[in-house]
Amino acid sequence: MAMFGEDPGARLSVRAVAARAGVSTGSLRYHFPTQRVLQDAVLAGVYDVLTPGDRIHDRATPARERLIDCLRQVLSLAGVGDQARAAWAEIFKTYIEPGHTDENRAAYLAVQGEAQRRVEYWLTVLKNEGAIADGDNRRRARFLVTVLNGLSIERALPAEESILTTETETLHAAVDYVLSTRL
Repeated sequence: MAMFGEDPGARLSVRAVAARAGVSTGSLRYHFPTQRVLQDAVLAGVYDVLTPGDRIHDRATPARERLIDCLRQVLSLAGVGDQARAAWAEIFKTYIEPGHTDENRAAYLAVQGEAQRRVEYWLTVLKNEGAIADGDNRRRARFLVTVLNGLSIERALPAEESILTTETETLHAAVDYVLSTRL
């Protein structure tokens, strides 16, 4: 996690992590057989540190509000204004500007995959409670992650209206759609 914190775009190879941790590559591969498994574990840990206390399990709050709160947690990581612009500039510099390479594609897909898995988890909790009809939570999560990506870009751009107002309207519309349809 320290390596990822130092350089979020870094490729976390099993060999580099093993060297940094002072363990053998074989020992690390026992626990993380592939680079993807290693990256997924690191990203899951980072996400848990950055967004502690998911409200998704708080049944005293309506499912709609819990899901919106969880999605807002993700958006809060994007920042607003200068912080959001700096974050998107870094994303552009890391994943878009250098062109598509296997390395930056894998790094981006690991980050995006973790966001997708987190949203799928929230949807599964709500589905198990009966708050969401049967359907494909993977597709629902992909839709919500796409909405989050768009909203995080809006946070970086100049706006005429209050970002909070338009963001709230968009989140409500997206969550209402997900909760009311069989995707």
